[in-house]
Amino acid sequence: MKKDFFELVYQVVRCIPKGRVTSYSAISEYLTGSKRSARMVGWAMNNSHNVHPYVPAHRVVNHQGLLTGFRHFATPTQMQELLEAEGIPIKDKQVQNFEKYFWHPNQLSE
Repeated sequence: MKKDFFELVYQVVRCIPKGRVTSYSAISEYLTGSKRSARMVGWAMNNSHNVHPYVPAHRVVNHQGLLTGFRHFATPTQMQELLEAEGIPIKDKQVQNFEKYFWHPNQLSE
């Protein structure tokens, strides 16, 4: 079950448009109907760095726009650098104007 769930998470994350972010809880809600599996989404992101095809894990932040996954990148600043390269403003490890850059996976169904 875990491996299948992780692959579903990766499929959703691959759909996040460049220059946008989503949250662990939004992915959980989309896949399960509940935000309770947000931690499991985080585990999937922690394991995504060697997955092929590429998973843009830097586009997944917590529900407040905080870059809580930054420790799992090659350097402590890589997650922020990748987001800023896509035009997303970051200050103190938090996406600024979070609502403007937030993308909900429910948009896949629209």
